[in-house]
Amino acid sequence: MFSRPVDPSLSAAAGTVDPSVDVDAVMARSDALVGIEDVQKSLNRSRASVYRYTNTDPRNLNPPFNPRKLNPEYRSDQKDPLLFHPNEVARFAKDVLRIKEVTVEVLNSPSTATQQCLGAILEELRLIRSHLEGLQEPPSDLASRRERQDRAAA
Repeated sequence: MFSRPVDPSLSAAAGTVDPSVDVDAVMARSDALVGIEDVQKSLNRSRASVYRYTNTDPRNLNPPFNPRKLNPEYRSDQKDPLLFHPNEVARFAKDVLRIKEVTVEVLNSPSTATQQCLGAILEELRLIRSHLEGLQEPPSDLASRRERQDRAAA
């Protein structure tokens, strides 16, 4: 997400900036790609100017990186929407538009069923480990394995 303080020196270049408007709600996740509307809101620019900033070429679907342009992510078809990585938008805002303070915040994504299952497995493994560490004698199958390993090494 982008946090941008109101800087009087930028107001002429950036147009009028409403200090009450915060762009924290623009991007929900930094690892997700964002569309034109989100870039437009985060940069406080019109849709047309965002398209002017974008590194596109009608003859080349994926033009090479241009440091003076806003570079979209790889597209497989001309009809695919333009998507941008939040770090690229932040780079463009800082390097090209000269916005002084640009921050990208990484937010935790909502947990999925897989993450919950892995968390439960991890917790159970921790309980097993703490239980095994609390035992005075190692379990009989572990002791017999160690004896076999010691005999094989001798």
